Amino acid sequence: MKRKLVAALASVALMNALTSQAQVNNKSVQRTLSPSVPFLLISPDSRGAALGDAGVASSPDANSIYWNTAKLAFIDKNLGTTVSYTPWLRDLVDDMGLINAGLFKKIDKNSAFAASMTYFNQGEIQFTTATGQPNGTFQSRDLNITAGYTRKIGRDFSTGINLKYIHSNLIGAQVVNGIASKPASNVAGDLSFFYTNEKPSTKNKDRGMRYSAGAVISNIGGKINYGRDAFYIPTNLKIGGAINFKIDAHNQFNFLLDANKLLIPTPPLRDNNGTIVKGRDPQTTGVIAGIFGSFSDAPDGFKEELREVTLSTGVEYWYNNFFALRGGYFMESNAKGGSKYVTTGLGFKINNYNLDLAYLVPTSQGSPLSNTWRITLIFDLDAKKVSNPTEVPTENQ
Repeated sequence: MKRKLVAALASVALMNALTSQAQVNNKSVQRTLSPSVPFLLISPDSRGAALGDAGVASSPDANSIYWNTAKLAFIDKNLGTTVSYTPWLRDLVDDMGLINAGLFKKIDKNSAFAASMTYFNQGEIQFTTATGQPNGTFQSRDLNITAGYTRKIGRDFSTGINLKYIHSNLIGAQVVNGIASKPASNVAGDLSFFYTNEKPSTKNKDRGMRYSAGAVISNIGGKINYGRDAFYIPTNLKIGGAINFKIDAHNQFNFLLDANKLLIPTPPLRDNNGTIVKGRDPQTTGVIAGIFGSFSDAPDGFKEELREVTLSTGVEYWYNNFFALRGGYFMESNAKGGSKYVTTGLGFKINNYNLDLAYLVPTSQGSPLSNTWRITLIFDLDAKKVSNPTEVPTENQ
């Protein structure tokens, strides 16, 4: 049964790339955005996941290449690496998981290089014939390799760019509804910005406040093709802010808020014959037109566009730069999928090593995301700090 469920999940993912959206003019049908290779939107590390999937403007670390590469221009470490593991849909199957590894290298006081690899194992699929007889197995998997560069362009501002290679092999060379499938590959890029400004207390050097903000357009690239038609990858706009309060030499808080919007066409409104009566046809809309049109193409107008924005908020407490306690909340409109969950997590720093844990708690019963946990290790391979008087210290040093 579990294998059949995995096969069903993979088949649904593939059919998103081989068939069009629902063709029924019915208000009860959700017009959810369903890009291909959705694993690119899964938070790979425990810290960001514990903060409600917020991280555009958090302090930089070895996982910043996913959240906002531009942050790494302000990191005060010279070299670091990270590895994370996330069992996926653990309440449904026992062989799906996401592995992420990354590193960064500070080039000089104003620039840095980063790289990462994400491998998503979707489990073994058991194929069956039309009569239900076994017809072989396949190991479904996705891969993303990213390289990034960031540089300061002012005392408080930086920009970054990523280039990534995406490979998705859902069901191999199988035939679905008479259509021969194939593995799909693509290249894409990210463009990121980061601003931070620390205002220390004039009376106590151990107290102060830091404001940070960031913006990222990720997964900018062409459509991906599994065999017949080409479909959108999850081009996404992330905007976020963070406030850091240093209470004293031992205690500090971080408050984060992110907003995300997929920059792909909203599924159009169709009549009972499948004819589009309002909106755009994703099959005939180009990538650039889809990105710019994603702010105004929803059949229900601006109010539906607002429903496509997801919100992530998180709070982080650090004690003595040794122990961190985190919590967060993710919210998606009920009309666009309705994912809502609370996140929690812990962090520990011992010398040059960080251990982060995260746990997700859905707000609805029966959610496939129940019991989702993550573990992340971060290693500062070079303890030497980059000498730069303009850099903002991170709270987890």
